[in-house]
Amino acid sequence: MKSNEHFSVLLNEAIDGLSIKENGIYVDATLGRGGHSSKILEKLKSGKLYCFDQDIEAIDYSKSRLGQIRENFEIIYSNFKFLKDELLKRNISSVDGILFDLGVSSPQFDEDYRGFSYRYDGPLDMRMDLNNSLTAKYIVNNYSLNDLVKIFKEYGEIKYAYQIAKNIIKEREKSEIETTFQLVDIIKSSLPKKELLKKHPAKQVFQALRIEVNDELNCLKIALGDAIRFLNIDGRLVVITFHSLEDRIVKNLFKKYSVVIGDRINDYRLPSEIKKANYELVNKKVILPSKEEIELNHRSKSAKLRILKRIK
Repeated sequence: MKSNEHFSVLLNEAIDGLSIKENGIYVDATLGRGGHSSKILEKLKSGKLYCFDQDIEAIDYSKSRLGQIRENFEIIYSNFKFLKDELLKRNISSVDGILFDLGVSSPQFDEDYRGFSYRYDGPLDMRMDLNNSLTAKYIVNNYSLNDLVKIFKEYGEIKYAYQIAKNIIKEREKSEIETTFQLVDIIKSSLPKKELLKKHPAKQVFQALRIEVNDELNCLKIALGDAIRFLNIDGRLVVITFHSLEDRIVKNLFKKYSVVIGDRINDYRLPSEIKKANYELVNKKVILPSKEEIELNHRSKSAKLRILKRIK
C-alpha cells in the first residue's frame, strides 16, 4: 500500500503564525508531502523557501508539487539537525521564518512496508531516512533488557515497560521478531486485560521505537537551538508537536529565550530599566486544532502549536 495523501495539521494557523513577507527567506524543516511548503510558496514572490526532509519518497513527490507553484525553492535532503550547516553552505545566515511539523506523515503511517503503524502488518522498520542503518527490527532483536526498558519508559512513558521488554527477550530467543504484528502480539500478551481496553496497547511502544530509530528528541533539541539563533528581527519560529515529550522540549526552550528570570518591575526600578528578552511568545496559550479539524483528521487531535518571535 502506497499513498501520498496527507492532511497538514493546523495548516492555516501555522501559515498565519509565520507572518510571511513576500520577499523573505523561509525554512520548512519538515517538508513531508509539501502541504505547509505549498502555502508558504504561494505567498512568496521574490523570497525563497528552503525545505528539509530525509525521506526520499516525500522529496520526490513534493518536488513536483512545489514546482507547479513557483521555482524559488530548494529541497535539501538532510535531517533537520543539520539545518545550520546546510544553510551556511548556501550563504544563508539569517531567515524570516522557520516551521517544524513534527508529526509522522500519513503516507508514512499508511505504508505497511515502512513499519510505522501497529495497524498494518509489515517489516519492523520505522526509518524516516531509508538510508539509515538502524531499524526497529534491530532494536527489538538486539537491545539488552535494560536498554529496551529505558527507551520504553523514557520515550513511550509506558507503565509496563519491564514486562513488555522481558517478553520481547523471551520471544526473540525462540525466533527473530520481524514484523509489526509479531510485536503487537507480544505487547498484548504482556499487559493486563484492563490495559487492553484502553487506547491501542502498542501505540506507546511504537512511538518509543520510532523515536529511538530516528534519534528524534536529540535532533529536535539541536535543530531548535540553531533555528532560534537564525531568526531575523521579527522572524518567527513555528513548531507543531504531537506528543508530550516533544512539546515539553519546545515549551521549555521557548521559555528560556523569552523570559528574563528574576528581572521584574519593583519599587526601585522603572519599567524602562527592566531588561527584556530578545524573543517573545506570540501565543501565550498553546494553539490546538479545532473540533472541525479533528473530525476531518483524527490524527490532529494531539497536535499543539507554539510560536516564538524575535523582537531585538
